[in-house]
Amino acid sequence: MSTKQSNSLRIITIIAMMFLYAMIAFVTNLAAPVGKIWEQTFEGSAHAGVMGMMGNFCNFLAYLIMGIPAGNFLAKKGYKKTALTAIFLGFIGIAIQWLSGVFDSFFVYLFGALLGGFCVCMLNTVVNPMLNLLGGGGKRGNQLNMVGGTLNSLSGSLTPMLVGALVGQSLEGKSIDNVNVVLYIAMAVFAIIYLVIRLTPLAEPAGAGQTVVYERSPWAFRHLTLGVIAIFFYVGVEVGIPATLISYLKPMVGFAAAGFIAGRYWLLMLIGRFIGSAIGGKVSSRTMVICVSVVAIGLMAAAMAIGDSIMVKTFAQGEVIEVPLASTLLVLCGLCTSVMWGSIFNMATEGLGKYTAKASGIFMMMVVGGGIVPLVQSSIADHLLSYIVPIIGVAYILFYALWGSKNVNKDIKID
Repeated sequence: MSTKQSNSLRIITIIAMMFLYAMIAFVTNLAAPVGKIWEQTFEGSAHAGVMGMMGNFCNFLAYLIMGIPAGNFLAKKGYKKTALTAIFLGFIGIAIQWLSGVFDSFFVYLFGALLGGFCVCMLNTVVNPMLNLLGGGGKRGNQLNMVGGTLNSLSGSLTPMLVGALVGQSLEGKSIDNVNVVLYIAMAVFAIIYLVIRLTPLAEPAGAGQTVVYERSPWAFRHLTLGVIAIFFYVGVEVGIPATLISYLKPMVGFAAAGFIAGRYWLLMLIGRFIGSAIGGKVSSRTMVICVSVVAIGLMAAAMAIGDSIMVKTFAQGEVIEVPLASTLLVLCGLCTSVMWGSIFNMATEGLGKYTAKASGIFMMMVVGGGIVPLVQSSIADHLLSYIVPIIGVAYILFYALWGSKNVNKDIKID
C-alpha cells in the first residue's frame, strides 16, 4: 500500500472512530427519558427514584460484566469486527427496550438497558485505544481522543434536546409507548451506522486480530492498575455532579428548570473538550489532569462552604430565576471533568504495546463507577454535603496524575 493510500485510510478510520465516539453518548443519554417513564409507573413508592435510576445502573453495570470480554474480543477479532458487534448489540438493546412497552415489563426494559451498556462498553474499548494508536500515543494521541470527546459531548448535549422536542409533555404519561418515536430513531441510526462501518475500509493497528503471546498480565503494569481505579472515580464524579445538582435545585425551582441549569454542566464539558482538543498536542495529559483536578476540588469545596447563603439570578425556561451561587460553581466543574476521560486513558495505557487491547477492556470494566458512585452520593441526605464523595474521587485522580501514572514496569516486553 502506498503512503498516500495509507494516509487516506488512516483519515477514514479516524473519522469513523469520531462517529462511534458520538454514538456512545447517544446510547447512554437515551436512558434518561425511558427511565423517567418507568419511575412514574412506581409513583407513590418510596423507591420510585431508585427504580428510575435502575436503567442507568444497568447501563454502567454492563461495563463491569463486559469490560474484560470486550478487551479479549478486541485482541482476537480486531477493531472493525468489535465495532460491528457492538453496534449490533446496541440495535438489539434498543429493540428490547421498545418491546418492554409491548409487554409492559420493567425487567425486559432493564435487560435492554444492559445490552445497551454492552454496546457502549465495546465501542469505548474500540475508539479510545484506536485513536491513541492512530495519533502515535503521547500528546497527539491525547489530542485525537479530545476531539472525539468533543463530539461525544455534542451528541450527549443534543440527545436530551432531541428527546425533549420529540416527546414533549408525554413524560407526564405513564406508558413506555410515549417514547417509541425516540427508540425508532435510535434503531434507525444504529442500522445506518452498522452499514457505513461495514462498507468502510478501516486501518487496523499492527497485530490486531492476530494471535498474541502475553508473558504477563496487563495488571502487572502499576500505572494501568492505578489508572483503572482513577477511571472508576472519574465516571462516578462526571455523572454524580449534575445528577445530584438536579436533586438539589428541584425543590427550589422545579424539575424542568433544575434540569435546564444542570444541562449547562454538559455544555461546559463540550466547551472544555473543544479547548482540550485545541491544546492537546502541546499540553501533556498529566499536566491537564493536575490543573483541572485542583480547580474542581476548589469549586466543590467552595460550593459546600457557601451553601445557600448567596443567591444569584440566572435564565432558565424562558424566565429569570434565583438560584444559589453554589449551583453555578458546581456547573463550572464541567470544564474540569471534560478533559479527564481521554487524559486518564492515555496515561493508563501509555507504553503498553501489545497489552493495549486487553488493558482497554480492563479499563472499561471500571466505568461501572458511573453507576455506583452516584448511588453512594445520593444516599447522603444533604445534597451539598454529598459532594464530599466526588471531592474524594477527584483527590484520587490528582494523586494518580502526580504519582501513580508513572510507568515503572518498563522491563516488561511489550512487542
